[in-house]
Order: sequence, then C-alpha cells, then structure tokens
Amino acid sequence: MKNTLILAIALAFAGCSSSDSANQDQYIDVPLAFETPSNFPPLVYDIASNRPTQKGFELGKKLFYDGRLSSDGTVSCGFCHEQSSAFTHHGHTLSQGVDGQLGTRNTPSIQNLAFQTQFMYDGAADHMDLQPIIPLMNPVEMNANMAAILQLLRSDATYVQLFGQAFPGKPIDSEHMLKAMSQFMLMITSSNSRFDKYRLNEAGGTLSADELQGYAVFNQKCASCHSSDLFTDDSFRNNGLAVNPLVNDVGRYRVTELESDRYKFKVPSLRNVEKTAPYMHDGRFGTLEAVLSHYTNGVQPSATLDPLLQQNAQPGIVLSATEKTQLIAFLKTLTDQQYLNDPRFAEF
Repeated sequence: MKNTLILAIALAFAGCSSSDSANQDQYIDVPLAFETPSNFPPLVYDIASNRPTQKGFELGKKLFYDGRLSSDGTVSCGFCHEQSSAFTHHGHTLSQGVDGQLGTRNTPSIQNLAFQTQFMYDGAADHMDLQPIIPLMNPVEMNANMAAILQLLRSDATYVQLFGQAFPGKPIDSEHMLKAMSQFMLMITSSNSRFDKYRLNEAGGTLSADELQGYAVFNQKCASCHSSDLFTDDSFRNNGLAVNPLVNDVGRYRVTELESDRYKFKVPSLRNVEKTAPYMHDGRFGTLEAVLSHYTNGVQPSATLDPLLQQNAQPGIVLSATEKTQLIAFLKTLTDQQYLNDPRFAEF
C-alpha cells in the first residue's frame, strides 16, 4: 500500500530535462568494485541494474549531505546520519527535522543496506532506491518538494555536470537522483571489525576469554533474531517494549494494517552497536546495560510478543550479571573503525 504510493511519487517527477552535454567534458566514468564479504550472506540488491561508479557515488554523496533538499534548506540526510556514530544521530532520542521539529523514531544506522530487503523500522520501503523518498517527503524530517528539488538540481552547474558524467544522456530526474543516492549508500559497508577478523582468521582478530564467552552466550540467546554476520534476520518482531502513550507507535501495523504486525519493528543490526546509542525505535534506552535489563526484567506480554521471548516462566531472556558483562564485551568487538572513519563517506 505505502510502497505503491512511494513509487508513484517517485515516477511522477521523472522529468524529461536532460543533463547539459556541454558540461560533461567528455568524462568517462569509472566503475567502483563492490565485493560481498566472504562471511556475509548473498547480496540482495540488484546491483546489475545500478552499478556504482565513481561519479555516481560522488553525486549520491553530494545529495546525501545537501541540506538544500529540505524545505528549510538546512536538514540533509547526513544531518541525522552521522558517520562517527555509525550514521545515526548520536545523543538524540528521536530524530530532529526541519524547523527543529522532533520525529517519533530514533535514527537507524546506515550500513550493509544492499543485503537487506526491508527498510525503516516498519518496512515502509522494500527497495533501496525508493527508501530516501520517505525522509525526504516526511513533513517532520525534510519536508521536501520533489519539483523544487529537481529545479535546484537542473539549475546548479555542479549537479548538471555530475549528472551528465554519472548518467550520460539521461535526464536529471527523480529516478536518477535516487539511483545516485543508492550508489552512495550501497558502498557504505561495515565488514572490518575485530569480530570479522576473528571470523576470517585474519591478523588482529584475537578475542579475549570474556569476548569469546560473550559470543557463546550470544549464539545461545540472541542469534535467533540477530542472525548471520549481518546480525539481523531482516524480520519484524515485537520485543516486549511497553507502549509509549505519548506516541503509541504501532510499528509494522502502520504499513500492513494486519493485527498480527501490531507493535512489531524491524530487528536492527548489532554491528557498531557500541556507537549507536540511544537504543530501540524510540531511543528509550541510553546504554547497552539498559537494553539487556529490558530483556531480563522488562519484557511486557502482549498478543504479538515474539514467541522467542515467551519460553521461560517470565517473559524475556534469562541472563546472569556475568553473562550480561560478557555479552557487552562481545558486542564491542563488532565496532568497525574503518567504516566509522572512512574518508570516502565523510561529508568533507
């Protein structure tokens, strides 16, 4: 339902104003290599339909960090997705948008999107090329007007040149704008943490006794949802959070309108989780310790509570204090300094 609307919006503004060939400077674009890490599951994104190139990446990066796309001229995608905090909005419980407005959800991380099938906490987008439409058009986030954005792009000499180089002979329209943004986001991968080095038996991949024990606890009690080396199964689950009466975010139900999806949210990847506080879809927990306390003592029963959290006398997961300490030690091995500091993804 919602995805159809998103696609309609995108296609409605697929204009016919072509890039100015005079500004292309006969540039021959260079393809960018994208390799699936050997410990990752197969790629989901159809990369053959939008292969990343150097100029496509540069164009997508410029769009990602351009606040002029928003209605007040200040809020870019990068405003809420900061690289140093794994492309989240560090310290902000809820995302902040145009004119200082507060949203209703915490900013999710951007990493390894090409291996996922659903996007946003409620799965409102099921294709990476269409995902940016949601924050762009949201009246609280960027409150953008696609017609105004395309007018800006077609009148900006730098954008005209970049579009001409990235998509020679193609129009400056929403389709190619979104494809460029996908090329940038596609390349934002996190696969070089200490855990990855451990998995691949590479130098620097030594884990301590506590970290190894934490990994064992994780595999026993957490990996059913945070599965594979992506640390998410890409599903939607109700993890027993008490409903916030001020917002009453119904999660996946907002998209499907199925009662079975009420209060279900997408399982987030735990990669770089050390850097992405606060946690949960509404940022209610400020520390990893608070998250684990929720799973041991705070899970609330409900009609859609995930069955995996209903296997003990009390809803939740049984974890000792020692196991919690070991789990957190393990989770910190998922921090990827290369990804957090890669100059390719930086704004300047």
